Amino acid sequence: MRLRCAVLDDFQRVATEVADWSPITGEVEVVSFDTHLDGEDALAAALADFDIVVTLRERVSFPGSLIARLPRLKLIVASGMRNSVIDYTAAEEHGVTVCGTASSSTPPVELTWALLLGLARGLVAESNALRSGGPWQSTVGADLHGRRLGLLGLGKIGSRVARIGLAFGMHVSAWSQNLTEERTAELGVELAPSREDLLASSDFVSVHLALSDRTRGLLGPAELALLKPTAYLINTSRAAIVDQEALLAALHEGRIAGAGVDVFDIEPLPAGHPMRTAPRLLATPHLGYVSRANYTTYYGQAVEDIRAYLAGAPVRRLP
Repeated sequence: MRLRCAVLDDFQRVATEVADWSPITGEVEVVSFDTHLDGEDALAAALADFDIVVTLRERVSFPGSLIARLPRLKLIVASGMRNSVIDYTAAEEHGVTVCGTASSSTPPVELTWALLLGLARGLVAESNALRSGGPWQSTVGADLHGRRLGLLGLGKIGSRVARIGLAFGMHVSAWSQNLTEERTAELGVELAPSREDLLASSDFVSVHLALSDRTRGLLGPAELALLKPTAYLINTSRAAIVDQEALLAALHEGRIAGAGVDVFDIEPLPAGHPMRTAPRLLATPHLGYVSRANYTTYYGQAVEDIRAYLAGAPVRRLP
């Protein structure tokens, strides 16, 4: 009898197309879910008859209480090599192996610039007006050359965003709690004296920090109040780093020029969520990692993980 594998959140229905699953189809039946399973009860019911689960990024949590309700579960494959919403202790206690995959930082870098450029040049408003017979030119674009790009975080993604900013002729500064002048100097970037200084002096601020106890709520009402009224905020990292109510208030009151957001406090975003209708907001449905090359890696290595597990030699084990 074949094992059953659930592929979660396959919204575009491409998981079985971008990778070759044939090496395991003789032993494993693969079933993809193209809608999000919301809540532990829904997950427990839908996954009760599955032995393997392939989960996309950190969209679905696997706490100990859920793992305990899935007695058939033997393997979780998570895209990426870091996942904060899986209870690894509970997985081990219930005999569940957890494996990961590689993940490229290129797609979120590119999306960061898509949001920044789209905001700066009013692309959505101008495109909508052109297509609907609206006014011919209604916005005045914000310049990048000579402006200051402030980066919260200068890791793998932030450093690549910095290089592109420099190529645009921007002044680039960065800040994080452990960032050193030696690191910024390597990239030709200025080290901001403080978070507050970076926020107050930047024309564009982009968030590239991992979510932790230190970064949760890092940008609250007081911090957002430091931004210039002409400044733009970009967040392709984690929603909880920015106080969502404070951001909505700043957008509605026109205290910043705009925001580009790819991450939300609830995902998928409910139909009535205020982020769907906020002014001055360019929002995308968490597309940061969504690219064909990345998906090929995720699902191709998921197949490798499953094959290795079936052979009794799991690879890329987490945590």
